[in-house]
Amino acid sequence: MTTSAQKVAVITGASQGIGAGLVDAYRKLGYAVVATSRTITPSEDADVVTVQGDIADPSTAERVASAAIERFGRIDTLVNNAGIFIAKPFTEYTSEDYAAVKGVNLDGFFRLTQLAVEQMLRQGGGHVVQITTSLVDQADSSVNSVLASLTKGGLQSATKALAIEYATRGIRSNAVSLGIIKTPMHSEEHHATFAALHPVGRMGEVSDIVDAVVYLENAPFVTGEILHVDGGQNAGH
Repeated sequence: MTTSAQKVAVITGASQGIGAGLVDAYRKLGYAVVATSRTITPSEDADVVTVQGDIADPSTAERVASAAIERFGRIDTLVNNAGIFIAKPFTEYTSEDYAAVKGVNLDGFFRLTQLAVEQMLRQGGGHVVQITTSLVDQADSSVNSVLASLTKGGLQSATKALAIEYATRGIRSNAVSLGIIKTPMHSEEHHATFAALHPVGRMGEVSDIVDAVVYLENAPFVTGEILHVDGGQNAGH
């Protein structure tokens, strides 16, 4: 069970893929975890609390933050992992597409991060990590990504702004900028096509991203960093 000395991580989009990998990684680091997604199910681990809900809904953020504080008494790390990617030509995006992507990628970040930072300030420190995409920095003519760039680009800018605003108050803010990662979001039949989009010639693994987040977690002098874990995409083609 948790103790007053045990750190606590909150992870969004935690039911599968990168999010599930992060839950496992933070448990191995000794953290208690509050994990949330639309479809997440209860955990048998007493130090993992799950909260089911749509992170685009501010009430979900309220329930997640309350669960962390009521159960464990603190929030040391927030990983804003939840995200939506819809690839369409710009003129074909619908208002529903826009609302869905903005809701998860930006609105979901905004309220939960506010609540987490408020708690971190009470504690005297903490760490916020955003998961973004290298398409923000290097657009690719073969991938239609305006909504992803609009929203995840906002997260990258916010990452740096948070880092500077709270640099003297013990709160760090960083981001991991991804290439295309092998997760249940991507069917195996498309893996060869996705691999070719990376200069290194392969897709990323969940472990590549988990290792990057764990590095940032253990790097107290690093803040405001956009860490590209993208098989060379940010460098160009």
